[in-house]
Amino acid sequence: MTKDEIIIYKNEEGLPAIEVAFGNDTVWLTQQQMQQLFNKTKQNISLHIKNIFNENELNKSLTVKKSLTVQKEGNRSVNREIEFYSLDVIISVGYRVKSVEGTKFRIWANQILKDYLIKGYALNHKKLQEQTQQLIELKQAIKLVATVQNNHLLNNDELKDTFKILTDYVYALDVLDRYDHQQLENEVSNHKGDFKIDYDSALEAIDDLRVKFGGSKLFGNEKDQSFKSSLYTIYQTFDGEELYPSMEEKAANLLYFVVKNHSFSDGNKRIAAFLFVWFLDKNKMLYREDGTKRIADNALVALTLLIAESDPKEKEMMVKVVVNLINYKN
Repeated sequence: MTKDEIIIYKNEEGLPAIEVAFGNDTVWLTQQQMQQLFNKTKQNISLHIKNIFNENELNKSLTVKKSLTVQKEGNRSVNREIEFYSLDVIISVGYRVKSVEGTKFRIWANQILKDYLIKGYALNHKKLQEQTQQLIELKQAIKLVATVQNNHLLNNDELKDTFKILTDYVYALDVLDRYDHQQLENEVSNHKGDFKIDYDSALEAIDDLRVKFGGSKLFGNEKDQSFKSSLYTIYQTFDGEELYPSMEEKAANLLYFVVKNHSFSDGNKRIAAFLFVWFLDKNKMLYREDGTKRIADNALVALTLLIAESDPKEKEMMVKVVVNLINYKN
């Protein structure tokens, strides 16, 4: 028998103290523990158990489990196979010995089982809700891809990489037959980069990028203070804890904020995409161990356009997409 959990039983006087095994949706006691519970002799308990099965009151194969336990016998440790009896057997023995303590135990055990069932339902219900939310997010992402495609913002290669984003995002999702066995969270590594992006270094990088795109004065020209605010936000703390503690979360939110805040007169998406890969590279996250890029060029274009076209209400979903795309599993 596999004892999933041990629960201590005591009555209101604090006695007897019995280690009750809980598993397979019931509670289990050995014959020796029933002797202690009902305050009866070994022969008495053994006789009642024998009669329960001889009279076909209960099915032995369903109510008795065996477990290999280690017992101390003098100075020796001996392995012995011990029989455990389910709650049905315990209750039947309790009725036969007319034990008040047996009634107390039955009430206690039924409450334990009830609590377990309620807790189990709550956990399963929570998982179902999370999976439903994942499916909603996936549908949102697919709908967004269709919108971007219909607006002719993606070419065929970029469209292929966009759908690769979605498959990376949900990890082995089989939409028709089953849902992903994992919960889509911001699964991140413990990678700690040394580079912290700040306002001055970011402006220098944007100046270099401006030269590449013809040196227009509008390119990278700040319209307000929102760019500085974006950089501040990814390192923001609350009650001493970072809002975005991992490098993946910082990078994903950096890309999102710079795209959506429209901080510059021209070049917002290009600047956002550049700072995103620059940040990853500086923190040694842009390339995998085999030297390939963690995010392909076309995928970066598609991802940036998806963020630009997305509804602000979809921020959490878009950030999750980015995090799952660049994390250690990808």
